Amino acid sequence: MDFEAFVERLFAKAAEAGLEDYEVYYSEGESFQVSVFAGEVDSYKVSSRAGLSFRGLFQGSMGMSYTEVLDEEAAAMLVDRARENAQVLKGQDLQFLYAGEDARYAKPVLFSQALEEVTAEEKIKAALAMEKAALAMEDVRSVSHCAVHTGRGEVRLVNSKGLNLREQENTLVAYIEAVVERDGDTVDGLAYVMGRDFAALDPQKLAEEAVHSARDKLGASSVPSGAMPIVLDREVMADLLATFAGMFSAENAQKGLSRLAGREGEVIAASCVTLTDDPLLPEGLASSSFDAQGVPAYTKAIIQDGKLMTLLHNLETAAKAGVQTTGNAARPGYKGKVTVAPSNLCLRPGSAPVSALLEAAGDGLLITEVSGLHAGANGVTGDFSLTARGFAIEGGRRGRPVDQITVAGNFYDLLRDICQVGNDMRMTMSGVGTPSVRVESLMVAGE
Repeated sequence: MDFEAFVERLFAKAAEAGLEDYEVYYSEGESFQVSVFAGEVDSYKVSSRAGLSFRGLFQGSMGMSYTEVLDEEAAAMLVDRARENAQVLKGQDLQFLYAGEDARYAKPVLFSQALEEVTAEEKIKAALAMEKAALAMEDVRSVSHCAVHTGRGEVRLVNSKGLNLREQENTLVAYIEAVVERDGDTVDGLAYVMGRDFAALDPQKLAEEAVHSARDKLGASSVPSGAMPIVLDREVMADLLATFAGMFSAENAQKGLSRLAGREGEVIAASCVTLTDDPLLPEGLASSSFDAQGVPAYTKAIIQDGKLMTLLHNLETAAKAGVQTTGNAARPGYKGKVTVAPSNLCLRPGSAPVSALLEAAGDGLLITEVSGLHAGANGVTGDFSLTARGFAIEGGRRGRPVDQITVAGNFYDLLRDICQVGNDMRMTMSGVGTPSVRVESLMVAGE
């Protein structure tokens, strides 16, 4: 049974069963990944997925069910299970379906037909070329990871209030990690590219970037412990922002899991900090014209010049707070319940190049990598203590490589302590875009 016929049959059964309102959320997709090692294809994977969830409102409660099969039997099962679940969940918070009578949807370009036409042979060739280019360079011992990944997805959202939405997107991600060895010192370096333009995948350039990144780390050593001026590389700032993004969720705030509850309108960051949630960003991995409840997506400032403008809402959290939804309903797949999540978090870049941030820091550290984010960061309190590496800042310039250090602080405090924002913003594989930033000081544990 095709999608339209299945939905028509499903909605008819839902009406017969006495459900007041109902909704279908359908997602499907395909992915391709090839990784190479030692001049040969190491793994080759092509996969597909498809599934449909059904939500139905019965006697004031919302029940949910899902299926991967679209047939008569599945339609009956979905309605029965959703109704049963609604009866079990009586007394839950109010749940809503979006009508969208006057909704207007932006149309970001999220799908490239040219990317769909790139053959598997071309992707394999690009991966092999990346590895070959890296292995040909001096001091390169091996390439630990080298892969090209493409994916395509489609979402359909239809409800009994007349909403009928559809969106397609596809993406490309290619990355390489090169291992360099010199005088017994072994280090690695990563480079990647992502987007929807296969022509932007330059194997030689990526290989050179990965090897250069690794060579920069050779000869690293620790530094004395203490509080010192810090410049956080854009990748590190993006990792931190992605880790603590839950602090901006109204759902978390209403559960007592964010210190930003009720603080809209307050200054929570330095005046140079403007943070936006931009679901319409063409190069964003989380871009979409509508959220998981069908609400039109739009770009909004979470923090504007240091002031907290809004938390992120879906229909339910907005109703609790007595505000309008920000269009940040999310679902972790068709089996997941509706929650709240950012799309593409972007820290507005400043005008200063990284060299100006280093110069202003004087003497301190440029942190280029952190690890241990899952174990060493508390998403509720904002505290973090992370293994790090980077470079000494000596007289306003990047100096020797540094490792065997731990950097510690609190993300809420860090937002207030940012004193300069760079101009080198880049969207990262974590779905966050930030430039490098200079922080007054952080605690560093070293020698």
